[in-house]
Amino acid sequence: MPTRRNFLATAAGTLAAAGALSADPLGLPIGCQTYPVREMLGKDFEGTLKQLSGIGYRTIEMCSPPGYERSGYGALVSMKPAEMKAKIQAAGLACESCHYQFRELKESLPERIAFAKELGLKQMIISTFSLPKDATLAHWTKACDEANKIGAETRKAGIQTGFHNHHGEFQQLEGALIYDKMLATLDPNLVKMQFQVSVVSLGFNAADYFKKHPGRFVSIHLQDWSATEKKSVAVGKGSVDWKALFAAARKGGVKNYFVELDLDQMKESYPYLHSLKV
Repeated sequence: MPTRRNFLATAAGTLAAAGALSADPLGLPIGCQTYPVREMLGKDFEGTLKQLSGIGYRTIEMCSPPGYERSGYGALVSMKPAEMKAKIQAAGLACESCHYQFRELKESLPERIAFAKELGLKQMIISTFSLPKDATLAHWTKACDEANKIGAETRKAGIQTGFHNHHGEFQQLEGALIYDKMLATLDPNLVKMQFQVSVVSLGFNAADYFKKHPGRFVSIHLQDWSATEKKSVAVGKGSVDWKALFAAARKGGVKNYFVELDLDQMKESYPYLHSLKV
């Protein structure tokens, strides 16, 4: 039977954990994308997860092992999603989001949804449309229409489809910014956006988009940018106004965020994010 001392100790621990979490931006656990450590994951899945947890991260974003089999995730293809989930949780982590190749979602959607449900995902993110460099605006529009259809199916399973941008979507094509055309074409309920902050190097600020398009953004990929060194740097070491970004993220509808940098920069980024007051 629990004693009063045990009860108070448990309560204090719960409050301490809640206080630690509330110190993180948006009151959400700080996450990281696994792509930068994909080779490590393939060699030692459990050990790498524990290393990420040891830094302080509490959530991870995976990449679909079949879709990324040749990109470092091949060793995980045979792992059942229930086993993967158990190993992630054993390391003190959670996984509610995963990147997918557009092609695998178009060709094997029922199987990918089944995997996602067993893994416990809430978000299935299209990592890129993989369109050729000479693609026209009509090609982008068609891809968005196909993404809407995918989003309709994942929604039936209780999972949100998202789209992750790269620099290519922030180019002018036929008199329009591709990203703006995508926002106009994608169904705001079926396909949310995952904003990659690194496009600040092109002059586009995440906060501006979060404020202009409230409710359209489900998550963020975090990188910082050094204008003097012309390269990505750890979060808090560059030109991004992180307080403004996270303040605007509330309006954007953001549910989670993931640092996507090399391991050393992941280590540098965590203390800054954990101490950030927004």
